[in-house]
Amino acid sequence: MPLVMTASQVLATAHPNIALVKYWGKRDTTLNTPAVSSLSITLDTLQVSTRAVFGDGDALTINGSSEPRATARAIACLDAYRAETGVASRPIVADSDVNFPVAAGLASSAAGFAALVIAADALYGGLLPTPELARLAGQASGSAARSLFGGFVHLAAPTRDGQPIDVREVVPADAWPLEVVIAVTATGPKAVGSTQGMELTRTTAPFYPSWVDAQPADIESALAAITVQDFARLADVAEHSCLKMHAVAMAAQPGLVYWNGATVEALHTVRALRRSGTPVFFTIDAGPQVKAICEPGSSDAVAAALADVPGVIDVLRCGLGPGALAGPC
Repeated sequence: MPLVMTASQVLATAHPNIALVKYWGKRDTTLNTPAVSSLSITLDTLQVSTRAVFGDGDALTINGSSEPRATARAIACLDAYRAETGVASRPIVADSDVNFPVAAGLASSAAGFAALVIAADALYGGLLPTPELARLAGQASGSAARSLFGGFVHLAAPTRDGQPIDVREVVPADAWPLEVVIAVTATGPKAVGSTQGMELTRTTAPFYPSWVDAQPADIESALAAITVQDFARLADVAEHSCLKMHAVAMAAQPGLVYWNGATVEALHTVRALRRSGTPVFFTIDAGPQVKAICEPGSSDAVAAALADVPGVIDVLRCGLGPGALAGPC
């Protein structure tokens, strides 16, 4: 396939996503395909901005620093793109700026690899459609596939070996503009990364098969709730999915405990708010940060309550946002 460049330098932006129905575990570790389907929301104010140019060798910096493992994953992602499209193997130098904590359970890798693949595609001339870019991003970071899309996003896991993922936007961001408040309880990287934690869970947790078997019903329930904007029903399924994911991770050997004391206190705070009539529910990814999803107009009260929780370092506020975008700069 011929290489047609549209710009000598591109700027790509992508946002993290938060899974409401969780993904945990791999079906195929080589292709990084998920064992279960998932349903997420893409955020707006948290962002990865990646500038990409052709250079003498593939390279990646994150907030001005090079990290060998992230660079190796980025190079593998770019190699997969070039193999898929057959473009000339021109190296890419990418510099990413991240405006939120990295590797701390806030889906920085999802946003980062979404930005990388869309930046590379823009440099090489826009050769692949978004679903194919999502598949390549997902090979680098399973949840990155969802950050190619905005609003509510459904990632359907393969049902047989060798089958690709299917990712689509279910509802656009402005159709049900929920608000998100994030209680940051730690800013450093988590001790056990998601990929390692998923494999440990899959191979050692006795409840893992039950986790996989229960997922289709949760997806169906969440999709039905989103279709009619039933906040209470979505809250129930999302909180249940979150607690099940962490329960199966805790049942691994050794058990994976991603929470700290402030995580637990923030969780209880969200529950108390909901019992008192505030439309809010929690979810927690593989990390210690608590995400509180609110109906429009409720985030002020939720943010104030979470800011008062001992051990909460910062409170971030977001809405629902767009998928990844790239253009010349």
